[in-house]
Amino acid sequence: MPSLQCGVALLLLAVPLGAAESALVIEADSVAARQVIALGRQLVVNGTVTSDAAVVGADALVGGEVRGDLIVLGGDARLGAAARVGGDVFVLGGRLDTDRGARIEGRSVSYPTVGSAWLTLLEGPSLGLSPISPIVLGAKLALLAGWVALTLGLFAVSGGGVLSTSRSVGDEPFRNFFVGLTGVVAIFLTALLFAALAATLAGAPMLVLAVLLALLLKLWGMTAVFHALGVWVLERLGKRLTPLNAALLGLVILGAVKLIPYVGTWFWTVATLIGVGATLTTKFGRREPWFEPAAA
Repeated sequence: MPSLQCGVALLLLAVPLGAAESALVIEADSVAARQVIALGRQLVVNGTVTSDAAVVGADALVGGEVRGDLIVLGGDARLGAAARVGGDVFVLGGRLDTDRGARIEGRSVSYPTVGSAWLTLLEGPSLGLSPISPIVLGAKLALLAGWVALTLGLFAVSGGGVLSTSRSVGDEPFRNFFVGLTGVVAIFLTALLFAALAATLAGAPMLVLAVLLALLLKLWGMTAVFHALGVWVLERLGKRLTPLNAALLGLVILGAVKLIPYVGTWFWTVATLIGVGATLTTKFGRREPWFEPAAA
């Protein structure tokens, strides 16, 4: 599963290094040929990004061109006068500011009041306490115990489907990251719409369905990530275990990381986005198209 090395590298990129971590800058006259991801660090685009650009937990400053979508979670987006975005611009938990002359070819959506709600879905509630609080650590240990029970249950009920999703995690981690990020944004926008309609007869149940969908995507996807990580580690060690034991090994590794203040949040955020993307890509491991083509 060689492509999973890229996924591990993506996880490492998710850990900001404090003051030593500088902004991710695409200089003028420079071209980024693939997706650009900035996690916990500011993204500055003065050159050209030929695909999508994503920022999580920081701001985006665009003075050049992004030919795909621009997605910012937990930060602000600022488009200069010469900025060009060929796709959509989504900003959740921050503001979108555009100078005169900036051009957005697709849609532009900004929800500054979302705050850290997306992080609650991705990493789990912090209860507003210190990350080293006994209550928070106890809650994380309880959640890890729940993940063990869930992993056992999913492998017992649909182990083949989980393994199919796990292969997608290992083969295309970067693609799944962006699919997951786009999916999370879409779910939040849909949930916000249903929340506005919650007073109506149809709004409340639709909001519940959106939340349940997000939860199912995370639970299935993270189980697949556990297995993919466990297999990757075992391959490095020259060992082999059953698929269930490999998944439990991956869970133990990510569980240990989860207990590290701040670092654990970023690792689980990235892992969740990859897992959600793989779940959407494989349709919960069934690898069928989401929409069948119309009959001729």
